[in-house]
Amino acid sequence: MISVVQAIIIGLAQGLTELFPISSLGHSVILPSLLGWHINQDAPYYLTFLVATHAATAAVLFVFFWQDWMKIIRGLLRSIIARRLEPGDTYARLGWLLVIGTVPAGLLGLLLQHTLQAAFASAQIAAAFLIINGLVLFAAERLRKRQNTGTVTARRSDRRLSGLQWRQAAGIGLAQAAALIPGISRSGSSMAGGLFAGLNNEDAARFSFLLATPVIGAAALLKLPHLFSPSMASMRGAILAGAFCAGLAAYLSVRFLVRYFQTQTLKLFAVYCTIAGVLFSIIFLFR
Repeated sequence: MISVVQAIIIGLAQGLTELFPISSLGHSVILPSLLGWHINQDAPYYLTFLVATHAATAAVLFVFFWQDWMKIIRGLLRSIIARRLEPGDTYARLGWLLVIGTVPAGLLGLLLQHTLQAAFASAQIAAAFLIINGLVLFAAERLRKRQNTGTVTARRSDRRLSGLQWRQAAGIGLAQAAALIPGISRSGSSMAGGLFAGLNNEDAARFSFLLATPVIGAAALLKLPHLFSPSMASMRGAILAGAFCAGLAAYLSVRFLVRYFQTQTLKLFAVYCTIAGVLFSIIFLFR
């Protein structure tokens, strides 16, 4: 079982780390083991708890990017009613790019959900993949330095994003799907995919934040009904408290990161993931 205090602490950590490219899922698996909490992390209730905290993050992102989502939804509706994608309809194209980017994580999540659930119980696995996450961020940062985006960044962000090719959006979505493994960051992998597709830091971060909402929202629709089953009655208060704290922390995180990636890079997060992953691995090895 998970107490209210434990749920609040994990919820705050999840909300802070979900949008930072350092793997919220990995930290949600590592933190209980690091603190010596006897929580059954491969039990269905813990997965429901994690989905609830992620759903709160998705709701915050939807509200934060409300104006963007209204334009995207209207664009999608225009294209559906017209049965075609009009040339120059920026938000319709951006909407369909987000749909394509959502598909890989959705399909793999459904196909591998039982296999991946077993990984939620292993802090050692999460720590090892945290190191890999750091190395991926280092690689993405090196690629960014080699690219000349000067002619691209002169245009507005929404038009730059809508200029992605369909296969590039699918590639970013496939990169994001790697975050189904604890220790691999969803925002980090999707941002890395965006950088590999030629986006700059700011645009890669924005596309990642937009892509998070449908991906996490779909998982919530699949798993959250379990929260209201009779078997979850004793856990419901703790789960809702954790979700509320995750949403609050996510709001503070996204406000900071939207400004941060206007001028800063992934290097700091790459250093943290690599060092933290090594330290956590050593700690769990000798326990």
